[in-house]
Amino acid sequence: MKIKLLLLTAIFGLTTVFSNSPAKKRILVYTKNGKGYVHKNIPFSVEAWKKIGEANNLIVDVSDDSGVMNKENLAQYSCLVFSNTCNDIFDTEEQRQALVDYIHAGGAYVGVHSASDSEKDWPWYAAMVGGKFKRHPAFQPFEIKVIDKNHPATSMLGETWKKEDECYYMNEFNPNNHVLLAADMRTVKDSEKEVYPGRTFGDYLPLAWCHEFEGGRVFYTALGHDSKDYVDPVFVQHLTGGLLWALGEYPKEAHSKKKNRK
Repeated sequence: MKIKLLLLTAIFGLTTVFSNSPAKKRILVYTKNGKGYVHKNIPFSVEAWKKIGEANNLIVDVSDDSGVMNKENLAQYSCLVFSNTCNDIFDTEEQRQALVDYIHAGGAYVGVHSASDSEKDWPWYAAMVGGKFKRHPAFQPFEIKVIDKNHPATSMLGETWKKEDECYYMNEFNPNNHVLLAADMRTVKDSEKEVYPGRTFGDYLPLAWCHEFEGGRVFYTALGHDSKDYVDPVFVQHLTGGLLWALGEYPKEAHSKKKNRK
């Protein structure tokens, strides 16, 4: 009888432990592209995000269907990852409003590479991402200055990150961006460099940042054009750190500037 009681107690205890285990956070990797250029890296980026999710105890859903952008569906996600989205990525105003409502409710957003070249005619989206793509010179090796060495998206780097990528020239920067990485424009070859950005940003042009926006947390990196990036351990750590920061795994005040909601 005592043995049965002990077994029942042990089973009850285990049941209680498992029932009280915190639910896994769920993220949505969104890869919608409208008419225009579509990156060949998307399947590779999806695989990378799945592995990041597995390594960090996250459930990862993937979709390129704009129909997922509705208030009820987005409510289940702790973060939205726009991985190489480009051009028009929403079909209706209701879908756009669902993203606005999600951010206002405290949602998290991670944008990768051409996410800044999405929804080009929507000023709110550019402000949320933190900048708007303008153009880029040819794919080439160049140097990237690490502005914040303590952020989880950059803590694996030294003073300089030498990388081959598209150096995105952007404008409409959100003044609340906390810049993490900046291209050393002295190392970028571009015959039209003086047209833009010229000396607007001095020798360094922002490439990655984080900020708090209207209640949500946003991380963006302009890097990630090459499919090989998504199996590069350093780049994957860069993405992972940005995601974990957006998810709130690090103090809000440590690496961001606050912006009041409208």
